[in-house]
Amino acid sequence: MDANVNCPGCGEPILPGRRYCEHCGVDLAVAALLAEQQALLPARIPQGIPISPELLVPRIGDYLIERGLLKPSQLQRALALQEQRARAGKPLLLGQVLLELNLITRETLDEVITAQILQLQNAITEANQLLKQRVEERTRELRQALERLSELNQLKSNFIANISHELRTPLTHIKGYLDLLAEGALGSLNADQQSALTVLKKAENRLERLVEDLIQFSLASHGGLGLNLSKTDTTRLVQTAVDRSRNKARQQGILLEANLPDSLPPIYADEDKIGWVLMQLLDNAIKFTPKGGQVSVRAGLIQKDLINFIVSDTGIGIPDERLSEVFEPFHQLDSSASRRYQGTGLGLAMVKQIIEAHGAQIQVKSIVGAGSNFEFSLPVRCNGKLVI
Repeated sequence: MDANVNCPGCGEPILPGRRYCEHCGVDLAVAALLAEQQALLPARIPQGIPISPELLVPRIGDYLIERGLLKPSQLQRALALQEQRARAGKPLLLGQVLLELNLITRETLDEVITAQILQLQNAITEANQLLKQRVEERTRELRQALERLSELNQLKSNFIANISHELRTPLTHIKGYLDLLAEGALGSLNADQQSALTVLKKAENRLERLVEDLIQFSLASHGGLGLNLSKTDTTRLVQTAVDRSRNKARQQGILLEANLPDSLPPIYADEDKIGWVLMQLLDNAIKFTPKGGQVSVRAGLIQKDLINFIVSDTGIGIPDERLSEVFEPFHQLDSSASRRYQGTGLGLAMVKQIIEAHGAQIQVKSIVGAGSNFEFSLPVRCNGKLVI
């Protein structure tokens, strides 16, 4: 304790190492505890009340009556005097009033206060022990739940990996025979058969893409999302993704366009995977944009060494409270049995993993009924050096 600290009871300077104030005799340890309580609960201790250990114990009058040390009528008399003193601006604690009225002795008051403080201390100790036990129990339950969740995630990943690879073999056979039929190697087809074959090939292509998505997601979940980073032509990358998506947009009556400046520096990225990301974002935008809407992809140089990509649409939009759900795997905002939009719910989850593997972040902004924007940025430098 510093020498320049004053006693909270009388205001006189306190010498270092003193337990009691040499001027007024107040217990400095109790005073410190009371000061802390006053800071936390300033409204509970009236101004002007002398510092005393009695402040630490509640309902001392009831306790004295229970012990047979005070009569109810005596307590009422003391309470009336205490209220009178408070109105006069000279508040006193109940114990001090009882002493003034000679209803109890100092020894009795000290004994009662000490007993109550010990009871409070024991109650606090028991409560802390109980709280500690409950925290340990909840921690153990949470650890077990996390371990179980980890096991379930591993089982899910293993199942996805196994079933995806098992589906590849029959799909290869189906694709092979569909190609043979389309080429006429197994005989000529009439118009109805040719039309049916076209439907089958579209369904097979879609199923093949879904299986590949499952396999890629499984690889990424097991840390197998390797990147082949190199200098990549930004304009060609974007234009290729747009060209490959144009037919689907045309079929759904959607205007698809690319807004690119005359010259863009190349980015340092995995060309195949970022190309897939742009394709997936465009596919997603087209899927959720009604006929007559627009989908666009923009790219531009920002901060001198970053290329910013934005895929936007005029589609149905996403509610603010559900934006965080769009990147969850196997999750679709419309999960009803009669949902309008098909898919596994893996596309955007994979997009997020690929972008983050490049050390970047993808952001989404959306207005319900007005459309959505998906945005991310990639560097034009490799280890601080331009890749131009």
